Amino acid sequence: MFERKKNFFKEVKTELKKVVFPSRDEVIGSTKVVVVMVFIIAMFLGMIDLLLSKLIGMVVR
Repeated sequence: MFERKKNFFKEVKTELKKVVFPSRDEVIGSTKVVVVMVFIIAMFLGMIDLLLSKLIGMVVR
């Protein structure tokens, strides 16, 4: 049982050595892209919501 846990953590350590973490500039760039995309999608969905609410309002009248 103890040997299996030891082997597991040894393999985890080996796999973590293969991981390539992004640089600070890459993280900042990706964050900017995400923020801009969220803003664009929010604007789009807001316009769709406004359009649909006006359409429903005209149908209900």
